[in-house]
Amino acid sequence: MLAQTLTAEIIAIGSELLAPDRMDTNSLWLTDKLNGIGIEVRLKTVVGDDDSRLEEAIKDAVKRSKVVITTGGLGPTEDDITRKVAARALNRRLFLDEAVLEEIRARFQSFGVTMPERNSRQAMVIDGAAVLPNPNGTAPGLFLEHDGAAVVLLPGPPKEMRPMFENHVQPRLADKTGNLRVLRRVLRVAGMGESAVDEKIAPIYTRYENPQTTILFNKSEIEIQLTARGRTEADAEALLDKLSEELEERLGHSIFAFRGEKMEEVVGLRLSVGGYTIAVAESCTGGLIAQRLTDVPGSSRYFIEGVVAYSNEAKTRTLGVEPVLLLEHGAVSAAVAKAMADGIRRRADTDFGLSVTGVAGPSGGTEEKPVGLVFIALASEALTEHRKLMLPGDRQLIRWRASQAALDLLRRRLI
Repeated sequence: MLAQTLTAEIIAIGSELLAPDRMDTNSLWLTDKLNGIGIEVRLKTVVGDDDSRLEEAIKDAVKRSKVVITTGGLGPTEDDITRKVAARALNRRLFLDEAVLEEIRARFQSFGVTMPERNSRQAMVIDGAAVLPNPNGTAPGLFLEHDGAAVVLLPGPPKEMRPMFENHVQPRLADKTGNLRVLRRVLRVAGMGESAVDEKIAPIYTRYENPQTTILFNKSEIEIQLTARGRTEADAEALLDKLSEELEERLGHSIFAFRGEKMEEVVGLRLSVGGYTIAVAESCTGGLIAQRLTDVPGSSRYFIEGVVAYSNEAKTRTLGVEPVLLLEHGAVSAAVAKAMADGIRRRADTDFGLSVTGVAGPSGGTEEKPVGLVFIALASEALTEHRKLMLPGDRQLIRWRASQAALDLLRRRLI
């Protein structure tokens, strides 16, 4: 029998996390680490520097979950309220720990400065809590058991939080999970919609309670997220392998990644293993395909050249596209896309030439050639092929989806 899955929730604290340009990355990292030791995160909450709302969040969390982790709010300033609010929520005394205070004071002295008096707040400890040392900062963490739940207070800066969790929290929590490990795997699918994917694979994954399957749409591809529980990592991996193989049989080459790899990583590996070279000619994507390919380490082995030929004149001058093609078919056409792919392949003397031309919007569309119309083409010595696409979304999404479709065309040719 597998041990019962422990449930956890994470409370990220700080008004700055509620700003539109900030993301709580700590909870993402913690979720991965908790999953790895068999603990399932069921809820994440972001709370500003608000006493009453934080107190309510902590009280509710310890009623629901066996593991409650807070991040942030352990600093020395007035808006660092986590210790006092957590103590109040748990109905426990908060006291000054002289030993902790001396450690903080000594840390300041090691830098040749005197500890500001306000930093003494960081030596306040909740009654019954174990103090978690912080060699990377002045804010120690706290770990305590409360009504059957493990409550953990961690600092917000990742360079402090991560080693504290790995060295002092993870071993304590791992002891609670017993014979259970949880692993996740992400399969990525190109060229199919979410409902089409689900229609094909639902008869397979619904037969399984373990692993569990979730299907998500992610900008230009479908993610199939698999979560398996096992007594060991090897047991969980075996379960993931079995289900992954069945899904691959059903979806075929539409699956392009089995470990969450990006499209450009998959394409780069196939180019590298095959000893092939590639050059790209882009119009509406403005160099995005070249950027994605060269983001992969080692891409210099196969990526030779990229050209952004935005104007008609550039397409003719740089890629050798005949003016008559532009006049008769327009820049956004199958004929021009194929000419661009052929032109860049000859120019760079590569095995493959990949091109894209289209209307990314938001303006510039016509009834004949609306926003979202994109042509991609792939040329080799033996064959030049193209695809016509109608892509939804705003300008950025159309450009991204066009780049994804172009890379997928190349991937399928390499297969």
